[in-house]
Amino acid sequence: MSEVTILAFALVAFIGIATPGPTVLLALTNGSRYGVNRAAAGMVGAVLSDFVLIGAVALGLGALLAASEFWFTVVKWLGAAYLAYLGVMLLRSKGTLEVPGGESTAGAATTRGIFMKSFLVAVTNPKGYLFFSAFLPQFIDSGLPQATQYAVLAVVFASIDFVVMFGYALVGSQAVRFLKRSGAIWLDRFCGGALLAIAGSLALYRRATN
Repeated sequence: MSEVTILAFALVAFIGIATPGPTVLLALTNGSRYGVNRAAAGMVGAVLSDFVLIGAVALGLGALLAASEFWFTVVKWLGAAYLAYLGVMLLRSKGTLEVPGGESTAGAATTRGIFMKSFLVAVTNPKGYLFFSAFLPQFIDSGLPQATQYAVLAVVFASIDFVVMFGYALVGSQAVRFLKRSGAIWLDRFCGGALLAIAGSLALYRRATN
């Protein structure tokens, strides 16, 4: 795999990752609620999901979802339901700014919970498997060991994903400093509405057929 191939992959991956999706919206929300340090748990969860998705595609799971209407539908509805749940929780939020006494309104969230939200959002999205199934082979040299190439692409993709999510979390953590409580509520509602919209689009998504 040449350096030019890796750079081309990195460029396309950056464009795709930077376009707001579920995990970057969660990074933005986590940054505003918990700060960048605690939001890092969600970033790690999303990065781990990148390795899971790419590994699954390398093993043929993406092809299985593309071929099986049943399993595609199962994964699709699990993902849509989870995104809708997160969206509703954000819409019901009462704000995330600091309250008197120094206790955060979101302080009860655990690091494990932040991690699992981002991880589950990605691994229950069948579009991710189908995307990688169509995207990754374009950068794989069939004449070279494929496992090594998939590993390299996974590291590159995950690294870019982390950097982008860090940027979103940083924006969220800084933006909330300038918002009144009503502004923080509307930030949560914006992200919640966006997640519900993504859940709706996923529910309507149809597996491509030949």
